[in-house]
Amino acid sequence: MLNAAERRKLAETIKEVESRTDAEVVTVLAHQSDNYLYISTLWAAFLSLLLAPLIQLLPWWIEYSQVFTLQWLLFIALAVLFRWRRLTMLLVPKKVKFWRASNLARRQFLEHELHSTKNRLGLLIFVSQAEHYVEILADRGLAEQITDETWQEVVENFIREIKKNKTPGAFIHCVERCGELLEEAAPATVIKNELPNHLVVL
Repeated sequence: MLNAAERRKLAETIKEVESRTDAEVVTVLAHQSDNYLYISTLWAAFLSLLLAPLIQLLPWWIEYSQVFTLQWLLFIALAVLFRWRRLTMLLVPKKVKFWRASNLARRQFLEHELHSTKNRLGLLIFVSQAEHYVEILADRGLAEQITDETWQEVVENFIREIKKNKTPGAFIHCVERCGELLEEAAPATVIKNELPNHLVVL
């Protein structure tokens, strides 16, 4: 995560970038995109149900009521254990994690009204930490000028820097690179500041 000084530097970078383009840039950093409670609970229930047939294979005999009690105790223990975030993220399929992060990115795009900017020039840089997910969403006015492949290249460079534990620098480099693309696609013609420049942390 970014400390206060790094957030201020990022806000200054966004402000400087927006002074050179008509586009509006919003950056969002989420700790995680979902609590995935339903998945960890399903895993706990599934493993608890496996207890009954496994006990039948053991050499000693246990009453049915005892098996039922053991299943409940195991379910409760696993349900609590699987709430540990690192373990939870191991249980969640990558496809599901990216789907939830992508949904949150689109909700943030709408909540910050990036679809309502003048000439449809809104840009969202979204990062979800737990899912290791990065996405750049550009509104119609920018999508017509800059290809998805170009944005994907920016995202891949961002992810490479994050993997090297350079998150603050990665954010700033990403904003600066986006600024270069935005200046070319939508150079500044008016003074504006419709949306916040600071990093939004969820």
